[in-house]
Amino acid sequence: MRVIISVLALLTVSISNLIAQDSTNKKVSLHWQATTVTQYHPDIKSPYQGLNSLQASEPAKTSLTSTFYLNYSPAKNTYFIFNPEMTGGEGLSKTTGIAGFTNGEVYRIGDPKPHVYVARLYAEQRIALSSRKEFIADDQNQIQEQTSRDYFSIIAGKFSLTDFFDDSQISHDPRTQFLNWSLMGNGGWDYPANTRGYTMGVVLQFVYKDWGIRTAMTAMPTEANGPTLEWKYNKAMGTVLEVEKTHIWKKNSTYFGTFHFGIYNNIARMGSYEDAIKSGSYDVTQSRLYGRSKTGFYTSLDNHFGKHHWFIKGSYNDGKNETWAFTEIDNSIASGYSFDGFKGKHRYDALGIAFVSNGLSNLHKEYLAGGGYGFIIGDGKLNYNRENIMEIFYSWSIKNKLYISPDYQLVVNPAYNSDRGPVHVFSVRLHLAL
Repeated sequence: MRVIISVLALLTVSISNLIAQDSTNKKVSLHWQATTVTQYHPDIKSPYQGLNSLQASEPAKTSLTSTFYLNYSPAKNTYFIFNPEMTGGEGLSKTTGIAGFTNGEVYRIGDPKPHVYVARLYAEQRIALSSRKEFIADDQNQIQEQTSRDYFSIIAGKFSLTDFFDDSQISHDPRTQFLNWSLMGNGGWDYPANTRGYTMGVVLQFVYKDWGIRTAMTAMPTEANGPTLEWKYNKAMGTVLEVEKTHIWKKNSTYFGTFHFGIYNNIARMGSYEDAIKSGSYDVTQSRLYGRSKTGFYTSLDNHFGKHHWFIKGSYNDGKNETWAFTEIDNSIASGYSFDGFKGKHRYDALGIAFVSNGLSNLHKEYLAGGGYGFIIGDGKLNYNRENIMEIFYSWSIKNKLYISPDYQLVVNPAYNSDRGPVHVFSVRLHLAL
């Protein structure tokens, strides 16, 4: 009985300490989101079809995600993040047939049944580098507190690399901004991730004044678009290094620019397009060897003019070995504009329009033209042209919690094939954030 009373007392004290927080610094942040996206495309021109072609005709498809966000700070500058997540539904054509796929809320999952998994589970320790302070508002995975503006941090565990890298404020979140894969991030960065977009590893961040330098070393999928991760030094690992300059130009707190530049190198048991072509098999999976690499870079510039925002971004990789984790884009350039507060009474409304052009390396083109397949695209043959996409959305907010967003995307030369399409994709997104 004494043990039970002691445990109950300890739990009571712990809960009381969590509840009895001062008005500025909190110890816990709890949030939740749910997002559904329904997409439909009218019939498209389709003179032939391969294993990974977008279907010429299909019914509307709906995806669903739901995420719980817990951030707990047991001590100053120490954070534990836990995000269980549920996904269900599917994308058009089981998320194949377009390299810059049209729904950033669904990855390469064709099973419509709901699945629950751990999206993020990591710890962060920060070390203050100056006495300068700033106020951080409570948000998803973000605790309300007065904290150091300049710091060094170590992050270890399970996360998405896009949580920390290639972080455009204008074109990054498919739950509230642009839906297209090649707009929510730089398409040429084949960032390490499992099928659902997460990996395990270590991130180091150095943030001082208007500069940020961050690097990461992470695990890679055991196979292209695979659910299982592995880390083998110089055989299967991902590395990335990014430099960020905030306020690259600044007029005031709402008129400023932010610049990102990153380089990366992924090593895994990849197949070689050249070997697959020379063998005559056009099956890149038969040439897989540990230690093969994919190297590239990405860059972006965000410009904020009060309620008006404009971005431009570009990325490139060598395209010698098979796409391994994200999507089959070897080079990409994108630009877009968004406007906040379209209506006075709905200050969280937003309008966005963007364009992106995706391309392939010469070896990648030749491989697909010969009948090869990747895990996203492959029509059995290829009349190559760049895949060009335009997207426009309007996000209508209801009490700043529920967002309804109609979205339209025009995809010209889907999967780089001028024999197919164009594709008109109509979407409706519902997003609830608490």
